[in-house]
Amino acid sequence: MILVEKVFAGIVSLVVKIFSLKPEKRYRWEPMRPDLETGNLAYPMVLIQIPMYNEKEVYKLSIGAACCLDWPSDRMIIQVLDDSTDLTVKDLVKLECENWKSKGVNITYEVRNNRQGYKAGALKEGMKHDYVQECDYVAIFDADFQPESDFLMRTIPFLVYNPDIALVQARWKFVNADECMMTRIQEMSLNYHFKIEQEAGSSTFAFFGFNGTAGVWRIKAIDNAGGWKDRTTVEDMDLAVRAGLEGWKFVYVGDVHVKSELPSTFKAYRNQQHRWSCGPANLLKKMAMEIMKNEKVSIWKKFHMLYSFFFLGKIVIQTATFIFYCVVIPVSVLVPEVEIPQWGVVYIPTLITVCIILGTPRVHF
Repeated sequence: MILVEKVFAGIVSLVVKIFSLKPEKRYRWEPMRPDLETGNLAYPMVLIQIPMYNEKEVYKLSIGAACCLDWPSDRMIIQVLDDSTDLTVKDLVKLECENWKSKGVNITYEVRNNRQGYKAGALKEGMKHDYVQECDYVAIFDADFQPESDFLMRTIPFLVYNPDIALVQARWKFVNADECMMTRIQEMSLNYHFKIEQEAGSSTFAFFGFNGTAGVWRIKAIDNAGGWKDRTTVEDMDLAVRAGLEGWKFVYVGDVHVKSELPSTFKAYRNQQHRWSCGPANLLKKMAMEIMKNEKVSIWKKFHMLYSFFFLGKIVIQTATFIFYCVVIPVSVLVPEVEIPQWGVVYIPTLITVCIILGTPRVHF
């Protein structure tokens, strides 16, 4: 099952690459320009949300990158959502926001009295401010993400000229990929996720899981899907599934890169993977019947969501990998009577591994 899924996604991505079926060819895209009569009013209002929590090391980089985006300053609002519990960090972040505001940047510093809902709660609270009503789209960047200056210029046109698109997702670019063996392995896994899985989902069913950052949402689509919810640890995936069930389309733009950092310690990596592994299973339990009963999308899209996206992609792969490598193979070594066919222990795992590492051909161990 896993091999068939990997091969199918690989073939789709290969076809897209060979025939240059980039999003700009599949959807209407035109560069944004000021109008001779209305001037900057030709640009839609964009909200930039940067949720933070005790981000002492990276807060300057993320805020600075957002403030340097190539977009009319009067058509952009930067919203720093600071949930920090460290008062020193809060003061530093607030001071940085005031510094950029003194330079003419439209930036606001928002805090809450509690951390209810964590990131989802912060994003939801941020959308309640009156000035958000002026905005048509919202770009979200985690505190360790640094968009290039042309990010909005390359992503917003998809939303402006295609009213059925809800989300434009950019690709992550890892600045610390060569730090250690663990970060290199993570880079290969995540490059496969973006280059193959996200590309395949975008090209076939116009659906994939929102990565929680480095993406631009149509605010109308967020409201239509019910807004941010904190019922699981994967609030980004939750919103994406609900928006997908409303018939909205998602676009993955692999040529747009956003700098980010990979977890470089085992503790940080373990916490990240725990959230990514447990959250989708919990979300599937809550949404399985809703997906099956939905009448707004095709049966094939529902099948893709239930089987490929959730069951196979979020449950079977993790479970099968653990049982095979941590139970079956050790037992076969200790108990001679247990035999594993050569195709099962060598050929198929090798093919799956090759499919994954093809997304990062430059990696050298």
